[in-house]
Amino acid sequence: MRGILVALGAGVGAPSRYLIDKYIKTTHKSFIPWETLLINVVGSFILGLVIKSGGNSTLIFGTGFAGAFTTWSTFAVETHELFGQRQHRMAFAYVALTLVLGIAAAALGNAL
Repeated sequence: MRGILVALGAGVGAPSRYLIDKYIKTTHKSFIPWETLLINVVGSFILGLVIKSGGNSTLIFGTGFAGAFTTWSTFAVETHELFGQRQHRMAFAYVALTLVLGIAAAALGNAL
């Protein structure tokens, strides 16, 4: 049963990430991948909100939705690409923003 709850959340989280990513990429051009930053910060906030609740809501919204919605691998590849393009300041800014805003969003969600 737990696996089904996680799968249900993930089934919404992954397509949501895809659609938000594509929308932002087609409407905004930037050196920093804002779409991944936004997705990871929102996902951190959601996980912060539900992490204390335990039970089914943590499985569906935390492990399932937030787990499938957020993306460490895309963040890592985009950071690597920025370094490869010799955009060192942008890469460091992207890493710093992702970490600081992600942790702040998780803390805010947890506090609520």
